[in-house]
Order: sequence, then C-alpha cells, then structure tokens
Amino acid sequence: MRILIAEDDPISRRLLETILGKWGYEVVVAHDGDQAWKHLQGDDAPRLVIADWMMPGLDGIELCQRVRARETPPHYTYLLLLTARSQREDLVQGMEAGADDYVTKPFDANELKVRLRAGRRILELQQQLIEAQEALREQASRDALTGIRNRNAIFELLRLELNRAQRESSDLALVMADIDHFKDLNDTFGHLAGDKVLRESVARMVAMIRPYDAIGRYGGEEFLIILPGCDARAGAQRAESLRLAVCREPFDTSEGRMSVTCSMGVTSTAEVGKTDVDALVRAADAALYRAKNNGRNRVET
Repeated sequence: MRILIAEDDPISRRLLETILGKWGYEVVVAHDGDQAWKHLQGDDAPRLVIADWMMPGLDGIELCQRVRARETPPHYTYLLLLTARSQREDLVQGMEAGADDYVTKPFDANELKVRLRAGRRILELQQQLIEAQEALREQASRDALTGIRNRNAIFELLRLELNRAQRESSDLALVMADIDHFKDLNDTFGHLAGDKVLRESVARMVAMIRPYDAIGRYGGEEFLIILPGCDARAGAQRAESLRLAVCREPFDTSEGRMSVTCSMGVTSTAEVGKTDVDALVRAADAALYRAKNNGRNRVET
C-alpha cells in the first residue's frame, strides 16, 4: 500500500521512510504540508497519510481540513497526525480537523505499526464495501436470465446516448427485436427450452454488436439494441446482421434442436429527434409491428 509522509524535519522524515519501507509500504515523501497537498491531488494519491502537526505552509491540522473538505464518498483518506502535543484539548482539535488517529513524538515504532495496521484494515474494509456496492449496482442493472441490461438500465443508457447524440450532433439508431412465435415455443416445449433459446439468441446478438453498442431486455422476448452513430439505413443493415445471426442455425435444447426466427424494427434520431426516449422506443415498436405484420423474420424501418 502507498503511504504519504508529510514531515519537514529531515531526520524524522528519513527515519519514517526507512521504517515504513521495511514494513512493505511504498513511501511517498513530502517536505511540508503544501507539497503533501499536491501529492494528494492525483488519481493515484496515497490513501494512507502520516502528517506532522507543525510544518511550514500548511500544517497538519490545515492539511486534514483540506482533505476532508475535498473528499467525496466513497473515496476516503486515512489521516494519522504525528505530534509532540499530548494535551487532551490538542488531540481533540486534531480529531475535529479530520484526523483519524495520532501518534505522539518521539514515536514508538511498534505503536506506529499497530496504528497503521488498523488504518490499513479500515481502508481495506472500505474498499471491500465499495466493491460489494458496485457488484450490487451491477446486479440490479442486469437481466437475471440473459445477463444483459434490464429494462431500466437500457432506458437509462438510451437517455445518456441521446444526450450525447445531441451534444455531438450525431445519429443514433434504435432496434427493437422480437423472437417470432416465442409464446408457442414456450407452450409447446416448456420454459426451460424457451429460456435456453432466449439466452442463446442474446449471446448471438451480443457477439455481433460493436463494443460501443448496447443491448437490453425490453420485456419477455423483446430486446432493445442501441446503435450510436447509425442512421436508419445503417441501423437496418446492422439489424439484418443480427437477425441472420439469431436464425443461422438451430438451438440445442433439452427438447432437441429448435430453429427460430426473429423480427426487428428500426428507427433513428433523424426520423424521431433526439429529445424523447419514449418517442424513439414507440417508433421502433411501430417498425417491429410492421415487420411482424408483413410476415415476420424480417427487418422494417
């Protein structure tokens, strides 16, 4: 773990640097509070800091206050003050400024080691919490069956992509895809076979889309595919490739091999505009309806 030492006394600074290096820390050194503050501005700033109370420029108290004023959750910096002061009111002042802990000078190496270990444990637990929260957010945005974005997530992304299309004066196409006669397949062969067809259909479409395209489950056997940078014509060409990918060969299921087809409706911001997500979805839905009404297994714009 990286650790920042902010200490103006060269002897204390060198002693700390040597000890911390032996303990396995990657040490970053600052000669005063101003230099320490600069070290804490980068994206890879140390999250564990030992700061002397009395320093030129920013002192340890002011450094703590600045760090806490700038800090935004969930990012956190663990601050340990190094001070010759031992009066209760001084320690309270340091903690109120934002310090997490303190060590009095002259410091005891074993005490410092234990206090740093506690700080490191807190930072590691916080990182685990952040990762767990991210995993929950990701899980909440995914469709449980297919693993792609769920309805809420694909709509949110569509809003973001529409905003970007407005800013960049670029096109965006939207495809609505539907597995033909899926209800009949479910009723005849069962939900397990139907689920396998949905998963495999999605996997084939995912394999065909570009890295910056996106697919989400709209509901049931219907899917939305966002195609940034495409007008209706280019979107229809992309949709045709997706349709062929789904239909190219039968699916292996517990009930045997099954062939399916799919219908797709395509619209773009050139026809509908870039301000109304619902209008874009309705236009894609209307195009899908035309594809189904015209015999299915086709793409309509």
